[in-house]
Amino acid sequence: MFDFTTVLQQWPLLLSGTLITLVMTLISTFLGICLGIASGWARANGRGLLRLLVACYVELLRNTPYVVQLFFIFFGLPVLGIHLSAIEASTLSLVLNLGAYTSEIVRAGIQNTPRSQIEAAQSLALDPWQIFTRVVLPPALGRVWPSMISQVVIIMLGSAVCSQISTQELSYAANLIASRSFRNFESYIVATAIYLLLAIAVRQFLGWFGPRFIFGPQTGKRS
Repeated sequence: MFDFTTVLQQWPLLLSGTLITLVMTLISTFLGICLGIASGWARANGRGLLRLLVACYVELLRNTPYVVQLFFIFFGLPVLGIHLSAIEASTLSLVLNLGAYTSEIVRAGIQNTPRSQIEAAQSLALDPWQIFTRVVLPPALGRVWPSMISQVVIIMLGSAVCSQISTQELSYAANLIASRSFRNFESYIVATAIYLLLAIAVRQFLGWFGPRFIFGPQTGKRS
């Protein structure tokens, strides 16, 4: 018979793992989206070497397994004298991965900006930075925000792989509880339920946050 009591008695461990997962998701979302915006701009408007370097970064991260990227950062960087803790390596890998994927999403939004809007901004004597941050970027983010949210959720769920380097997030907690209680099925059912609730909460929060604080409620719509 199933016995969830033994698993739920380990709630402090589950809570700690959940909080670490949320913290890594929060940091990687902010930094990853910022990196994605910069990379998306570089791929859409950059020139020469900058565009080539960003293209190499994006293609490398998008076409290699995330677990390989994680192992390279955690086990490979020390060879170069860069030593990171498990949580630092995990967060960095999430940031780089999210940045690569969101760069293509942002680029699609930028390239879909009507030329007439840019020309109107130029006629008002706005400089390139003002045109990008005030005219191009907000409506571009509004158009692609649902895709950005989906990518953030994917990254949050992908953080479960970070237990492979002993990052004490939610899947690490589930594995530890399963090894202690021998209630594998119950442990992973509980972890699955928590991941599901986190995914729904993150999706709802970002869906509420974006139109109010990033691009405005109407910028993603066309007349």
